[in-house]
Amino acid sequence: MGGIQAEGRAGTGADSSWERLTRSTWARLRGIVREFSKFGVVGLISLVVDVGLFNLLMFAGGGLLADKPLTAKALAVIAATTVSYSLNRNWTFSHRGGHDSRWREYLLFFALNGVAMLITLAVLWFSHYALGLDSPLADNISANVIGLGLGTVFRFWSYRRFVFPADDEAEVDHNALV
Repeated sequence: MGGIQAEGRAGTGADSSWERLTRSTWARLRGIVREFSKFGVVGLISLVVDVGLFNLLMFAGGGLLADKPLTAKALAVIAATTVSYSLNRNWTFSHRGGHDSRWREYLLFFALNGVAMLITLAVLWFSHYALGLDSPLADNISANVIGLGLGTVFRFWSYRRFVFPADDEAEVDHNALV
């Protein structure tokens, strides 16, 4: 019986530590899920800006840049990246730290977008050329499902880690509010 009581007391202390750890882990996970959800909404808005502006420049009213699709796409991507940066800075990661220079932060954001694009292109290259899966369906799955998915995970991680690094106090406060 003494062993049961001792076990009960030891269990109580462990439960208390375990409960704190569990609460802390769940609060942190809820914060990450909340950020990732906002990140997804920002991504969809940026996609609409990218595709919409590209089509406006190419086709609306005779197409201002109808004969320059690369220029139209470059302008659309720059606009979408700027919208994405602004929404991520001011909404998705607003509770996190950042850099003193917004220009430096934007350039880092833009560069990490480039790395994510290279991830997508690498997946497409591997599927199309190395594996010989060159049908339109295979290209779309490799580029727009697998590549885009890996690129999105990379963007989320890299933005949190390098562009909008956590200010320890802000991160604790944010997780306490969630």
